[in-house]
Amino acid sequence: MTTLVDLGPVAQLRAGRLPRRLAQMTVGLTFYGVSLGMLVAGALGTAPWDVLHTGIATHVPLTLGQVLMLASIVVLMAFWPLREVPGVATLANPVIIGLSADATIWLLVGVIDVDAAAGDGALGWAVRAGLMVGGVVLCGFASALYIGAQLGRGPRDGLMTGLSRRTGWSLRAVRTGIEVTVVLAGLALGGAAGVGTVVYALAIGPLTQAMLPRWTVRLPGAPVDPPAVEAGAGAG
Repeated sequence: MTTLVDLGPVAQLRAGRLPRRLAQMTVGLTFYGVSLGMLVAGALGTAPWDVLHTGIATHVPLTLGQVLMLASIVVLMAFWPLREVPGVATLANPVIIGLSADATIWLLVGVIDVDAAAGDGALGWAVRAGLMVGGVVLCGFASALYIGAQLGRGPRDGLMTGLSRRTGWSLRAVRTGIEVTVVLAGLALGGAAGVGTVVYALAIGPLTQAMLPRWTVRLPGAPVDPPAVEAGAGAG
């Protein structure tokens, strides 16, 4: 098993195995967006950050993916005072996730029409539960892929690590504080929270941690240790 290394953007590109890492990052971020779209289509609650994104989207003429991209820009503005250095994945994250989330929602809600297919009976609940569970598991896999590519953190992960470093609080405490804050703000705006939000919050960290060793790309000179990462902070 390999360890994750913390590299600047130039060092990330020079670290070796770049084609494999770029491909893995792109697939991971695409699957991440698909997973978020599945949670939205399932209508049983979204990921914590997407409670805020869906809440904002109800008040502006923007899609979930577009709100996600704009929110990412706002989060990136905090990198400078927190002395966080954006990486390749930091910049690719909102664009790829936003586009793939919107495409998935369009497909599941606009073309397949999950609401009509599901209905209100037992089949309806089974369809929605399947989308919720499938979305959470896929998100864990997607997180392992893009984090394991070793091309930097997403904007929200960078916010988490930056605040942890500046405050001295643990990553888990900072992550919990951020996610509680965005969920409450999202609920106030009419965001889509529910059982899926709780399942995501409880499961995404363990799922990502379990899959990460398999998908962490070994970089030349990196130590051979199991990766120790606080994963699953949200949409990038």
